[in-house]
Amino acid sequence: METAQSPQRRIVIVIGLLIALGLPFCHLGDVGKAVSGLGPLFGGEVLWWALFILILAYTLAIERKPLSSIGFRKPRLTDIVFAVAFAVAGVAGIGLIFGLVLPALHLTLTQKLSAIYQAPFWFRVLLVTRAAFVEETAFRGYGFERIAELSGSKLLAALVTFALFTLGHYSGGGWAQVIIAAWGGVMLTVLYVWRRNVWASIVCHWLIDGAGFLLMPMTPGHH
Repeated sequence: METAQSPQRRIVIVIGLLIALGLPFCHLGDVGKAVSGLGPLFGGEVLWWALFILILAYTLAIERKPLSSIGFRKPRLTDIVFAVAFAVAGVAGIGLIFGLVLPALHLTLTQKLSAIYQAPFWFRVLLVTRAAFVEETAFRGYGFERIAELSGSKLLAALVTFALFTLGHYSGGGWAQVIIAAWGGVMLTVLYVWRRNVWASIVCHWLIDGAGFLLMPMTPGHH
């Protein structure tokens, strides 16, 4: 049986990390739109869902590990309660960022938000759901758990996955998006390290994004 210290296990983990933490930087949305033939909406989402399935399949079939090893454990009521509480704090912090930080730095997300709000509501629900499932599975689930296993350091795992999650949002909206993602990343990383349950992180992520993309349609002058 392989151990975390065996060369074979280390190679398997490194390959898995390249998949989970590397592919999100490969412009999957743009590639999907270009090659899938599914149009600008579904085309932009299909490879992200493929990544989600690939991570699960890699864990089960290649690593021969249960999904609980990447955080898919049965959530307790307290996990969900704290997920909601962290989401409230996340939304409040993002509100302050939009109201104070971005204007002070002369940054805006108006153009990106306009494009999102022009999409049908059902697609925005799909977008929020995909972001929650795929990003939490890749970064908080597989990424955190395997870096912690490989290095023996939960702190290193938290810092690396936080940094990659944050920087991964640059292509989606520049530095304004990075700042917002950094705050969200703090909430999601702390929640996962504390609860070690990816369902709690998914719920928190969904609520934070849902508050912005489903409940708060942009009005003129809103940045």
